[in-house]
Amino acid sequence: MQEFNSLDWDDLKIFLHVARGGSLASAAKRLRVDQSTISRRIAHLECTLGATLFERSPQGLRINEAGERLLCHAERIESAVIAMHQDVQRGGSRMAGRVRLATMEGIASLYLAFRFAPLRQRYPDLTVELLTSPQAVSVNRREADLFLSFFRPPGQGMVSERLGSFQLGLYGSQDYLAREGVPERPADLARHSFVTYIDDLIQLDSVRWLDDIIRNPPVSFHSNSMIAQMNAAAGGIGLVLLPSFAVTGRSDLVPVLHEKMSTTRDVWINVHGDLQFVPRIRAVSSFLKAMFKSDPLMQADNSGRKMLDALLVGDAGAVALQSG
Repeated sequence: MQEFNSLDWDDLKIFLHVARGGSLASAAKRLRVDQSTISRRIAHLECTLGATLFERSPQGLRINEAGERLLCHAERIESAVIAMHQDVQRGGSRMAGRVRLATMEGIASLYLAFRFAPLRQRYPDLTVELLTSPQAVSVNRREADLFLSFFRPPGQGMVSERLGSFQLGLYGSQDYLAREGVPERPADLARHSFVTYIDDLIQLDSVRWLDDIIRNPPVSFHSNSMIAQMNAAAGGIGLVLLPSFAVTGRSDLVPVLHEKMSTTRDVWINVHGDLQFVPRIRAVSSFLKAMFKSDPLMQADNSGRKMLDALLVGDAGAVALQSG
């Protein structure tokens, strides 16, 4: 075993990327170095510590018990290095750097993406990386600096704040409604078909929002993409439940039973406690908070979900509907 004072922070940084990515290739891509360098630095770290940190297999690397223990210490060191770097730079007047913001595809593409111009104008050297993910993103493991979610994620060391909430309602194309009829009451939905997510690919229960409106709906189209669902409904294949922000400015989708049937989702902003006061991250989070606070679309009343009040039995089976 080498002397412990030969422990290198660069080795620990590489270890963190391998542990989070689960492979040498993912760490090499993120750090922009070749894979052999990653392998050599991990071997050096293991030699320095006198312990194997990963189980190796054709499928990749799986962190072992010793690696998990080191991961806890390495993340605290990483937080301290980040805090030190930011503290040294805090006296400067420039706001610069990258902030990785992760969230779901729909809100990223249909709401957030075209709203960052004012932030860029104010901080021209600050860059936002908008990451879309169908699953929860861990800010504790530095998969992103900020995570916008439709739920409050569990986890120690994380700071979460509710930004607002948005309403979801049913929509259909004019062609579809002319062909199938316009529903006038919740019971009418039993004879309609729906567009929704692919059930076995759903990784977050918070997007099972159609279940808030109707149970066991007749489904004519599935997709793991909200944008694909919206366009399929616009093409006339069925009714779709969408956030209000998704259809703003669209004329090809008509609201259906919005006064009687709707649901809501909260939006939470999540950041690691060690990073919440880092200037570049605080600038982005403050921008998001102000944007949501000033937008009526993100201030829906979520005090009461519509109560189940009807049970219909149709060709598709038992369908429970919510109505006002």
